[in-house]
Amino acid sequence: MKTSADVRIESIAAGGDGVARADGLVLFVPRTAPGDLVSVEFTPRGNFARADLVSVLEASPARVEPECAHYVKDRCGGCQLQHLSYDAQLQAKSRNIADSVRRIAKRDAPAPEVRASPIQWRYRRKLTLALRKSGTAWRAGLHPYDDPASVFSLNDCPITSERVIDVWREIMAASADLPDALELRGAVRVAGEGASCVIEGGRTWAHSGVFFHRVRSLTALWWSGDGKARKLMHKRQSGQAPGASFAQVNTEVAAALRRHVLDLTLAYSPHSAIDAYAGLGDLSAALHERGVNVTAIELDAEASAWCARRLSGRSRTIAGRAEDWVPRELPADVLILNPPRAGIDEGLAASLESSLDAPRAVLYISCNPATLARDLARMPRYRVTSLLAFDMFPQTAHVETVCELVPDPA
Repeated sequence: MKTSADVRIESIAAGGDGVARADGLVLFVPRTAPGDLVSVEFTPRGNFARADLVSVLEASPARVEPECAHYVKDRCGGCQLQHLSYDAQLQAKSRNIADSVRRIAKRDAPAPEVRASPIQWRYRRKLTLALRKSGTAWRAGLHPYDDPASVFSLNDCPITSERVIDVWREIMAASADLPDALELRGAVRVAGEGASCVIEGGRTWAHSGVFFHRVRSLTALWWSGDGKARKLMHKRQSGQAPGASFAQVNTEVAAALRRHVLDLTLAYSPHSAIDAYAGLGDLSAALHERGVNVTAIELDAEASAWCARRLSGRSRTIAGRAEDWVPRELPADVLILNPPRAGIDEGLAASLESSLDAPRAVLYISCNPATLARDLARMPRYRVTSLLAFDMFPQTAHVETVCELVPDPA
């Protein structure tokens, strides 16, 4: 049975929901701003509950009108913070990073600076959509935040580059030639003058050539069929980097973050560095050009091969898992970790904690404050010496954090 209450929103949680309290419960209320007085409905379960926003009784000064029609009309789950002013978004992200480090890692940490994105709209160079087939017609879109199983048709996405949206419109015009399936997933990225697409799903794709011919903006098409590895299907240009998986979503902020990590690394005057989860090797190549002997470790075979083409001499690339190879490649002056949202493997954290060949510094690039804090808790030997965040994803709850760690003397 649902309960009604009027509550004041105290803060923004890591996922973007507002946090309030009622009758001893902690409530998480989507689409609310700190300072809002709101009417909500919820079903009590334990000490926490997710509440539905009924109405805003008193709007916070941090509240703004969302720019995207889908955000309100379709309850789009792609963004979580469009209803907050940009300053309020940055403050919420800073607070959440510090809260995760204090609460999970048990480390004292001031709220870090979150460096703003130069642009807050049309910054995304990559867009992944769900595709659903009804009869002979396809629709492409995103999921409502409160109904992740359904998909609404996307007309536009104001945080995404118009070039990406245009490619998606071409894809939908050619959708009759997509793989034979009821559900697919597609990712489009633009880089330079080209665009690439990865389609996931379906058992066969008889008309991939026709599809590629019709979508003239594409310079590369990849397909990952059901249970199959990703395969390059068609290409119009040679020498292209692997597809949409390694796209820089916000190129300007990504470049600023990379410069910061490069500066931190070079401050140690390193002879050697390990770049784990190296991707296409942008950072590895920059360090190599400055005379550092780099060992780049990347699991994805295509990305690893691309990275290897950028290194020479005493710098090299290893195609493998970071948890397998980092312990073998130590000692190194600096270790750079840039894992996915799940963070680093527990075994890798244990290895770094116990290693006799600890690097002089570990630079951990995180896209998830909670897993960063969890990994810090696993490595009490390492002291946080700097923490700086970058707003790679305005209008969303996501944030990139660079954490500099040095081992304390035994």
